[in-house]
Amino acid sequence: MEASHDVDRTVPASSRDDAALEIRPLSGRPGIHAAGEINVTTRASWQQALEDLANAHKDVSFVELSGLMFIDVGGAAALAVTAQQLGTGRIVVDRPPPELKRLLDMFWPGLPMIEVAAR
Repeated sequence: MEASHDVDRTVPASSRDDAALEIRPLSGRPGIHAAGEINVTTRASWQQALEDLANAHKDVSFVELSGLMFIDVGGAAALAVTAQQLGTGRIVVDRPPPELKRLLDMFWPGLPMIEVAAR
């Protein structure tokens, strides 16, 4: 996967002005950065970004979530399913919101394809 992988989108999450999901490629390492909220309204964009990430995956892909304010169980499921379908390597999730780690531990305990780096 190349760091310049073209995943760059902003999707309104609802009619609220403050709710959106922005996804862009990481600079200097293979992966994506997501900011905003992952919920039922923004999930299609999140799933597409994860599909693009998986298609370009080599060994390690990074998902930087320091700007993510919220992720629901459906968004966590999309991440877990993507990681399980990789075949080789892993996804390193960098600085996720606390609920993501809790959701992964609750529903996908010990999933070796996802490494969560603390916030």
